[in-house]
Amino acid sequence: MVVCNILYITVDLLVQEIAFMSKNLSELSGRKGLRENLFEELGIAATETGAVSKQDAEKLAQEFLFGTANVYGAATFYDFLRPENKGKKVYVCNGSSCLTAGTQQALKEKLNGAFTSDEIGEMCCLGRCHENSSFHYAGHNYSGNDINEIAAIKEGASLPMDKYNVASVGTAVLTCDFPGIATFYKTLDKALKMSPDALLAELKTSGLRGRGGAGFPIGFKLESCKNTVGDVKFIVCNADEGDPGAYSDRYLLEERPHAVLLGMIIAGYVAGANTGVVYIRGEYPEAIAITQAAIDNIRALGYIGDNILGSGFSYNFKVIKAQGAYICGEETALLSSIEGQRPEVRVRPPYPTQHGLFNKPTVVNNVETLACIPWVIENGGSAFAAIGKGRSTGTKLVSLDSFFNRPGIYEVDMGTPLRVVTDELGGGFRSGVKAMHIGGPLGGLVPIDKIDSLSIDFETFSQNGFLLGHASVVCLPNNYPVISYIEHLFQFTAHESCGKCFPCRLGSTRGYEMVGKALNSDYKMDRTLFTDLITTMEIGSLCALGGGLPLPIRNALEYFDSELKQYFEN
Repeated sequence: MVVCNILYITVDLLVQEIAFMSKNLSELSGRKGLRENLFEELGIAATETGAVSKQDAEKLAQEFLFGTANVYGAATFYDFLRPENKGKKVYVCNGSSCLTAGTQQALKEKLNGAFTSDEIGEMCCLGRCHENSSFHYAGHNYSGNDINEIAAIKEGASLPMDKYNVASVGTAVLTCDFPGIATFYKTLDKALKMSPDALLAELKTSGLRGRGGAGFPIGFKLESCKNTVGDVKFIVCNADEGDPGAYSDRYLLEERPHAVLLGMIIAGYVAGANTGVVYIRGEYPEAIAITQAAIDNIRALGYIGDNILGSGFSYNFKVIKAQGAYICGEETALLSSIEGQRPEVRVRPPYPTQHGLFNKPTVVNNVETLACIPWVIENGGSAFAAIGKGRSTGTKLVSLDSFFNRPGIYEVDMGTPLRVVTDELGGGFRSGVKAMHIGGPLGGLVPIDKIDSLSIDFETFSQNGFLLGHASVVCLPNNYPVISYIEHLFQFTAHESCGKCFPCRLGSTRGYEMVGKALNSDYKMDRTLFTDLITTMEIGSLCALGGGLPLPIRNALEYFDSELKQYFEN
């Protein structure tokens, strides 16, 4: 017992020491703020070769007063900065949707005719789930039949942007026609004539909850940040939630960027923050360019900057390009990333609304959540609350992949039956499908016969043992082995784990090894050992990456036991 107590005390002290070091690094990074940002400097250093050199790491460490090991540890974490990325010219999407669609092997074969094998890398996910065959080249994404134009693309030819279906059932909050900047930003004028307290009351009345998966009410986050004393505060848009199969964030940033930006401005006014950070996936290059252009536009028109519309409120934006790390979709890892630290999940409390970016009060919300704010303020919190079902108010964007006859982005009122989405909007399946992975890699694996039990809302999914998450839909065709998909999920988690906690880092790797061994030999997994492994991940992981992976695996074991039992010994 004494030994155990000593161990617990030692571990606790170690955690406190790591947290203290991280806090100090946050302060050091914050000396230059967002104007000279260490994370961006790492990206610049890797521009020419694809990786950060030892010399550049040492130089940046001296400039920002970081240890060289800290800078090197951060740089080598990201897919697009690590040494393995050096010399890569073209990247193949390895996301779940492209995987189950089976398009990527043929794509690679065609790319091998235009590039050497050393020049071909991988990205996850490019948000082209509606047509697959996705790849990235020279700062642009391509998909569908674009590979047939690879020679012209290498010569600099510009291809049209991809097209996909966009429609709504019920209230069109996010998919309605854009009325033009002048008309749309009248909502800003309206908001700035109201008090922050009045705006906060409307948002709390609306019941607007986080659309990234957690479903946490935005009103509570803004109120917490508002009530925290601080001269500098931030609103951070988490546009790095890279759930394979989900391209709703991409849709908003490329097609409705002003909804996101105006939502961030209003959120800043409510919380007392004068800076908005839009942290966008490096896998979405077009979204980065379009969002920056929209910011430049509204700056020229006086909707951001100093003393906006004579209100006395000032607000500015900073767009940051991410560098390929799924874990940065977790809000505390994202904040560490911006600071130039290794993007590891932070222990909470304290929460970001008290100690966030550079240790300043910070509200982090995903793209879709922030984009709903202008509608709430323009139409009233009660109007938003009247849409939906129970505590799941408002609407939800759903991403349908290429297995549907009409793939695309669809907006539905919360509470809309899943059958309406799959059959009426998606047009049904173009080929046989046995399951849908809904809500990203950590969402539930829904067998087809459960469609009529579910509606698009947080509660129904939770009550049935699933997770709505981003409401992305990746289909598993009848001929795709469920055991291979489980292996893919373990592999994905092992690759994307930040490594801070043992259950996620080791559990995902051991799970990947066990499943791979069972697939490729006569080895049979022990069901009790396998269950213990995912249970340990579920209850012991610091964040939803390791803690969420067991959900789809448990779903697979429950609903596809007849297919999976051959891989277990008992």
